[in-house]
Amino acid sequence: MEARLDKWLWAARIFKTRSIAADACKNGRITMAGVKQKASRMIKEGDVIEVRKPPVTYAFKVLKAIQNRVGAKLVPEVLENVTAPEQLELLEMTRISGFVGRARGTGRPTKKERRELDDFIQPVFFGDFDFDDEDEEDVMDDLY
Repeated sequence: MEARLDKWLWAARIFKTRSIAADACKNGRITMAGVKQKASRMIKEGDVIEVRKPPVTYAFKVLKAIQNRVGAKLVPEVLENVTAPEQLELLEMTRISGFVGRARGTGRPTKKERRELDDFIQPVFFGDFDFDDEDEEDVMDDLY
């Protein structure tokens, strides 16, 4: 049995939608034996598909060439993850190092940055004023 590459990538739950899978093929992120593949490429059982999702390149062996999306519990019957150990180690190192998806100062602020902005923008109320040196009426006249 054979299936279209983009359909299989979607059916095996590697991509959320078929159009995202087709775009990945179009942009050269899907390869087989180092050769970029089109979305319309027919795959069969035993093929090894490499999916580049930066910073890692995953490798999946096709166990069943399906065209209909399966439940998450049935995914192990459809594919076998044959990703190289060094790629998985790279993924783990990325997770440990924290969020590095954007340069500081670009995009939306993080929760911490947003709190710092709010603290900077909001005026600070110092509470009661100490009017020891001046007359209270003179100070109040200056304020109004």
